[in-house]
Amino acid sequence: MAYAFGRNVLLNSVGFERLIDAFQQLETGDPASRAQTYPPYNIVKQSEHDYLIEIAVAGFQQEDIAITAEGSKLSIVGKVQASTQGDYLHKGIATRDFSHQFTLAETVVVRSADMVNGLLVIRLENVIPEEKLPRKILIGGTGKHVVEERLAA
Repeated sequence: MAYAFGRNVLLNSVGFERLIDAFQQLETGDPASRAQTYPPYNIVKQSEHDYLIEIAVAGFQQEDIAITAEGSKLSIVGKVQASTQGDYLHKGIATRDFSHQFTLAETVVVRSADMVNGLLVIRLENVIPEEKLPRKILIGGTGKHVVEERLAA
């Protein structure tokens, strides 16, 4: 099945319709599909299977933040608690409610979440099942001997 999107870009794919739809929504500029910018965040690839999401949460306490993983959706919601520290003469640290949602691949699991130096750090791991690892296929192989060997991931 072939899809065209963007400027004369043609993509041939099988089973990636949902991914292509997501890219098309990003191109339309639909406000619901635009990336959220507050608070700022990083997505870091630490190794072949390990990732971090870092979200700048200065001014938030652990109890102000809720993290939920449901299916392929990771949601992080921050709710500001009323401050009883007095009247601000200057308030330069933005602390307003926020919500971030990330769509994770089926094989990605959340391993932990910590607050370090004003950052919410969520550790993710891509756990690839044995049957989905790359493998060498024999040409002309039949029956149980079609797969010759597993390739290093």
